[in-house]
Amino acid sequence: KMESIKPPLTRGIKVSYGIGQAAEGIKTAAFNVFVFFYYTQVLGLPTAYTGIAIGIALAVDSITDPVIGSLSDNWQGTKGRRHPFIFASILPLGLVFIGLFNPPDLGEFALFLWLTVFSVSTRALMTLYYVPHISLGAELSEDFNERTEVVAYRYFFSYVGGILTYIIGFVVYFPDTQFDTAAYGPFGLTLSLIMMASVLFTAFGTRSRIPYLTVSQSNQDKISPLSVLKKTVAEIRSALTNRSFRWLFAGVLIVFAMVGVDNALNLHMNTYFWGLQGEGNLFFFAAMPIGALIGTACASTLTRWFDKKPLVIIGTLCWALCQVVPVVLRLLGYFPENGTDELLFTLIAVKFVQGLGVVQALIAFNSMVADIVDEHELTTGLRQEGIFFSSVSFSNKMTSGIGTVAAGFALTLIDWPAGADVQTAADISANTIVWLGLIYGPIVSGFALVSVYCYSKYGLHRQRHADVVAELAVRREQRAQRNKTG
Repeated sequence: KMESIKPPLTRGIKVSYGIGQAAEGIKTAAFNVFVFFYYTQVLGLPTAYTGIAIGIALAVDSITDPVIGSLSDNWQGTKGRRHPFIFASILPLGLVFIGLFNPPDLGEFALFLWLTVFSVSTRALMTLYYVPHISLGAELSEDFNERTEVVAYRYFFSYVGGILTYIIGFVVYFPDTQFDTAAYGPFGLTLSLIMMASVLFTAFGTRSRIPYLTVSQSNQDKISPLSVLKKTVAEIRSALTNRSFRWLFAGVLIVFAMVGVDNALNLHMNTYFWGLQGEGNLFFFAAMPIGALIGTACASTLTRWFDKKPLVIIGTLCWALCQVVPVVLRLLGYFPENGTDELLFTLIAVKFVQGLGVVQALIAFNSMVADIVDEHELTTGLRQEGIFFSSVSFSNKMTSGIGTVAAGFALTLIDWPAGADVQTAADISANTIVWLGLIYGPIVSGFALVSVYCYSKYGLHRQRHADVVAELAVRREQRAQRNKTG
């Protein structure tokens, strides 16, 4: 049940909610750019081992996502369904993130175990916060357009967190080279403190909405891990009975597998294929989130003009083209040479356009899932934001993990050399570098066409959603009247 009268959703609440996403943005940027490179090229852990360790973490994380989603959907208490999990995550998340960037001097296999344990712990504890947080966003508003605005705030601060990570990394700790072993420990500590502050801010900043949020309809008195697991499986199966969600789920599985490869090879591509260091890396990695930040400002307007499905399709194609075109043009001899300002400016422009486009897909996609939650409630009578968003997060992490493992093995297959003595393209054969570019660009990103086909089957448009919300309002009013008379 929800309170019948909700105060308006103020800008302050939206900002407070969005700031919490900076923590996820920081964690994601750290894993996407620094972790794989740090363990392979700085610490010398074989690429296959590193890929497997990060892949294991993502696989475990994908399992914890729907479990936490189900737990928070069914949590009962005076502090609401989401906030107890958000508060509980803060300190342990910060501590394990510090450990990720502070391994002791270990042998090869022990270092693999360290990376596995701390990657698993970091991702699992982020899930403890992240899944209730994104579920909270779907509960804050039921308005078709305002819901997109709430998601836009979340993505805005996610990209702020990412940009902050790149600035702290490439300006403060790695201004000249990313091979400085001693700088990674303080780097991890700094990011950890900012992450914890971000989560704490959103937890306190959204507490005033707790009385107006959906209350659990669960009749369970006791919650055990086995009961949660069984309930989670049943709820995922229930979520997949929704046709639109099935197609979105299938499409995003493919996207996240591509993203997993991209994330693992980002800094390898910049260091060896494009020849970027320090400041060049900062501008490159900041360009996409800056484009995304600007893109969030027009996401709500674009949704009003075009609806959500076209934006998901266009954004996905934009991401893929920006991955493929620069690599193909370089291999054909039509791209600026390494070491030139023209190269850096061109890459920055490409990444800016990629961010501008892909954020439309991300915001529209999450808003579409929230709309599906309404349709699912109309069909089943259950309000289950947590299980839908955690199912998407499940697909993200499971297939990203597969992509990361694939990237590690792909580097092994092309005989990629690991270790701190391999610092420039001159230390690697030209043929191996070509294969790195092919894997990163056309080989992987071409699968975006399959993803676009899946998205094209989504059927919950603006008018259908308006009908769903109207019918839900009638049913809730009828239920309220029955409660009064009963």
